[in-house]
Amino acid sequence: MDMKYVQTTCPYCGTGCSFNLVVKDGKVVDTAPYHRSPVNEGKMCPKGTYAHEFVNREDRLTVPLIKKDGKFVEATWDEAYKLIAEKFKGYKPDEIAVLSSARTSNEENYALMKLARGAFKTRHIDHCARLCHASTVAGLAASFGSGAMTNSIGDIAESKCVFILGSNTFEQHPLIGRRVMQAKMNGAKLIYADPRYTCTGKQADLYMQFRSGSDVAILNGMMQEIIKNGWEDKEFIESRVKGFEELKAEVMQEKYSLENVAKISGIPPEQLKQATEWFAKAESACILYSMGITQHTVGVDNVKSVANIQMLTGNLGKAGAGVNALRGQNNVQGACDMGALPVVFTGYQKVIDPAAHQKFADGWGFPDGICEAANGYEVTTMMDVLTDKPGELKAMYIMGENPLISDPDLTHVEHAFEAIEFLVVQDIFLTETAQYADVVLPATCYAEKDGTQTSTERRVQMWRKAQDPPGQAKVDWKIIAEVGAAMGYPEQFAWESAEDVFNEMAGLTPSYHGMTYERLNKPEALHWPCPTEEHPGTPILHIGKFSHPDGMGVMHVCEYKPPAEVPDEEYPYILTTGRCIWHWHTGSMTRRSATLDHEVPTGWIEINTEDAAALGIKDKEVVKAITRRGEVEVPAKVTDEIMKGVMFMPFHFVECAANRLTNNALDPIAKIPEFKACSIKVEKIQEA
Repeated sequence: MDMKYVQTTCPYCGTGCSFNLVVKDGKVVDTAPYHRSPVNEGKMCPKGTYAHEFVNREDRLTVPLIKKDGKFVEATWDEAYKLIAEKFKGYKPDEIAVLSSARTSNEENYALMKLARGAFKTRHIDHCARLCHASTVAGLAASFGSGAMTNSIGDIAESKCVFILGSNTFEQHPLIGRRVMQAKMNGAKLIYADPRYTCTGKQADLYMQFRSGSDVAILNGMMQEIIKNGWEDKEFIESRVKGFEELKAEVMQEKYSLENVAKISGIPPEQLKQATEWFAKAESACILYSMGITQHTVGVDNVKSVANIQMLTGNLGKAGAGVNALRGQNNVQGACDMGALPVVFTGYQKVIDPAAHQKFADGWGFPDGICEAANGYEVTTMMDVLTDKPGELKAMYIMGENPLISDPDLTHVEHAFEAIEFLVVQDIFLTETAQYADVVLPATCYAEKDGTQTSTERRVQMWRKAQDPPGQAKVDWKIIAEVGAAMGYPEQFAWESAEDVFNEMAGLTPSYHGMTYERLNKPEALHWPCPTEEHPGTPILHIGKFSHPDGMGVMHVCEYKPPAEVPDEEYPYILTTGRCIWHWHTGSMTRRSATLDHEVPTGWIEINTEDAAALGIKDKEVVKAITRRGEVEVPAKVTDEIMKGVMFMPFHFVECAANRLTNNALDPIAKIPEFKACSIKVEKIQEA
């Protein structure tokens, strides 16, 4: 018997925890703690603890599949590549769309971005950041010049006041929750705002229950209270910030008095007052947020408002402070960094900038050039184009994404996929999305490859191969390179290893320029920006100056606007959605992990006790949840831990899919959907 430990990085959330994979006779059989990680120090959440269980599932994809007469048949790699190349060569660049993946490595996202822009010549590439943190990228870039978490996970423990808004941190990022508790043990105040009294709320010094969608009003009200009391950091504002007078004129209006904000949000004025005083007077105060802030039609305004209050109080560029946007998927930060977005190349170099476009055209050396220097479609826009403008988009290539569960208004998404002429899906399981494909390519999971991923704190860490892939499955970057060669560009995809791909990317990407596998192959790895090989990396952004060319931060005027859909007589409740600690996103990995699936085998809808009594609904009763977009049957969870008038559903479960119900109304800038607020009604199921 041969046994070994292989240290790697978790494939689930953006925290970036490390653990060991236990390998017995060449197969991954378990996980074990890796104590040298500065992120999680040997601790793991349930998902990380059981991250080995899906790796060798019997339903892994092992051979290429081609659909013939509506059924999948096994094919050779050469047959699959030949068909893909023939089909994609037959489409115009603007008829092709590509979805990259926040679950795959930096190398693979870079490779697919290069395939899309260089071989397919299309400008339409995006990935699931559009559905989680597109508003963060847009909002923080506008405020600070950089669209990423400003501080490190470790220095949250040094904060004197932690304000968590729009994040159930203890369930979604448990090892970041551990740093919050360390801050509390060191005397920090913990303020938590959420419609649900979650496990995070139960640890708070002050829990504020509020109506989903009222974030801008809350933050503007707090800023009014800060300015009224003279608690703003005048020196920071004077030396480092633009736009203060305009912001002040907005937030000092009577509509943002704490009494009026209480009417909008449902938070009592005295709670708002207490939260503001603790926050503004703290020596260092940080804000942690996630999709409760971003997934709104005003997601960018929400993010800018978070940035505003941190600039107002001088809580940037120092330990224990900052705007800490907690990224969802393991590599959503990296996929954005790699240019898997419709408006940027790697490192947020704009595709419409002639110099950046020329740089990548020269660097890649495609003999017939690359895509035009124009912004492409976001994934949410792609779905609208497919349904509303038949024939404009015809072909799609998807790596590791599952829009048929993750996107809003699933009926609309199904119609979109039915309109695609030719679909290629590269994945590890036959997901709900892969079932629509014309060609399915068997890929590798995190345990079967080398590579890097970038966590929410911009820490670039290694994956290390622990076992061979099953059957004929191949590493994603290798599949992409072979598709590129089949398209007629073997020289442009002549990589021999993941390290080759990384080195090419780093050569074109200023923020990664100083990184090498040798430098990353240590427990602490490196935080970007890391511009030279001598540079130590940058755990805290914006020390002394912001990332705008003039070094100044920009305050933005944000006016409170209600969600796109508000309760009315027909649909009298607010629906909000999210995750639970046991499952991840569309469930394609966690629901194939026996231990996790046993803990939570299906979904539910949380209903306030008083609302349930008025509706005559009992706990665990299966009810019909209905919005203007669809309906699902789902068990009720009757609880006093959710705000009256608000209901909650997790979105992992295909059999009671929350996204049958959610609204695909979009933020006008980030094009992110409003997953966190729509109108709903719930009915008893009348037995026949």
